[in-house]
Amino acid sequence: MNRMGRPITVLMADDDEDDRLMARAAFERARLANDLRFVGDGEELLDYLRRRGAWSDPATSPRPGLVLLDLNMPRKDGREALREMKADPDLRRIPVVVLTTSQAEEDILRSYDLGANSYVAKPVTFEGLAETLRVLGTYWFQIVELPDAGA
Repeated sequence: MNRMGRPITVLMADDDEDDRLMARAAFERARLANDLRFVGDGEELLDYLRRRGAWSDPATSPRPGLVLLDLNMPRKDGREALREMKADPDLRRIPVVVLTTSQAEEDILRSYDLGANSYVAKPVTFEGLAETLRVLGTYWFQIVELPDAGA
């Protein structure tokens, strides 16, 4: 929820269909009322955020208040997409949580250098993912102050 009590749209960029299905179920298990949307790679992420192509209608592509970003995706990976987001004055304020399987120190450092707001290793079990998303939800939707999604 945001300050006005409205659910925040969460946009998850992940190319793995099983991970997307598990995230949807984990959101439900964690009782997160947020609108969860998906894109399959960094190109789609940037098209969504810039309202290009299939995402040109704001009614069907609300601006997210939070992006969950996998690093390893086809076409444009999460690192490239993160770099572009944080270089764009219209997108840089959208918080980005890297949610990926990599625990490599190089990926962690590079993600923070590129402007990631958090880096979370994706749990391997459904229960672990549900708990991780519950905690992320508490932090990002109840504790911190986020900029208005329209800003």
